[in-house]
Amino acid sequence: MISVPMRIFSGIQPTGSKHLGNYSGGFRQYAATQEEGEAFFCIVDLHSISVEYDPVELRRTTLDLAALFIASGVDTERSVVFCQSHVPEHCEGMWLLSAVTSYGQLQRMTQFKDKAEHREFVSSALFTYPVLMAADVLLYRADVVPVGDDQRQHLELMRDVAQRFNARFGETFVVPDGRFPSEGARIMDLQEPTNKMSTTGGTPQGTVLVLDPPDVIRKKIRSAVTDSGRDVRYDPAAKAGISNLIEVMSVATGESFDDIVARYDGQGYGQFKQDVAEAVVELLAPVQARYAEVRADEAELLRILTAGAERSRATVAPTLARMYDAMGFVDSPARHR
Repeated sequence: MISVPMRIFSGIQPTGSKHLGNYSGGFRQYAATQEEGEAFFCIVDLHSISVEYDPVELRRTTLDLAALFIASGVDTERSVVFCQSHVPEHCEGMWLLSAVTSYGQLQRMTQFKDKAEHREFVSSALFTYPVLMAADVLLYRADVVPVGDDQRQHLELMRDVAQRFNARFGETFVVPDGRFPSEGARIMDLQEPTNKMSTTGGTPQGTVLVLDPPDVIRKKIRSAVTDSGRDVRYDPAAKAGISNLIEVMSVATGESFDDIVARYDGQGYGQFKQDVAEAVVELLAPVQARYAEVRADEAELLRILTAGAERSRATVAPTLARMYDAMGFVDSPARHR
């Protein structure tokens, strides 16, 4: 029997500077999972237009993100890195999948409600983009989706949509499984440790950016909010700030929470914060150096993205054709150009 390699797909929006939570829940996972099969890593630039954005910044940050993929360990000789907007089949697949996605499901999406709550203008794209996210993955018949903990609800929607399509039109999609980091799955804001670290909804001082200079990283971590106690103990309910720093240390060193707690027993917060800061600086230093090298060669980045899009289009074409056929559309040579 011929062994079929596992297929992996994940994506991240280019807008906004990338932070430690993106590294932990995204980039680091990408580099690890590419060793397990055929990997597609997508810059989901079409998702970025669901909220207000700057077109000039979108172009720049798209290339920045491509460079960060590579700097974090994604090997473009074995994995595919590409822009979502370069593969129009994603939008076609989204429209077809919208026929098996309910209004009620989209209405229940927590991220939609959170993002829409304080906006004067709420685009329909913000409401429907989970369907595009489903198409992003399902068109590749991916087995595994490495994502951050905050994407669980979207992954469940994706699985429901795949199952509903298969039940109605015949077996077409693989129902993918999520791959969530067991520790460091959700790094929180250093100043507001009950909120997720974010460049859009978080605090600037509480958000450690992947490309922050070492002294900036040290300052942010040393000024992290903790509590009035002194014991380094993992208890998110009672000690949200110090528990978050334990997660950060685990991400940076690979140590378990228990080992970290044992190492700092009786030492207090001062030394712990200092050591967390140095561990994060050490973790990000090679990423930052590699990023500077890769980002300087824009022509090579564009070549990588073009090659990735060509490979992606060839990969998804059979699935899209299968969708059209299963749904009863008349075939056309124009569809196969």
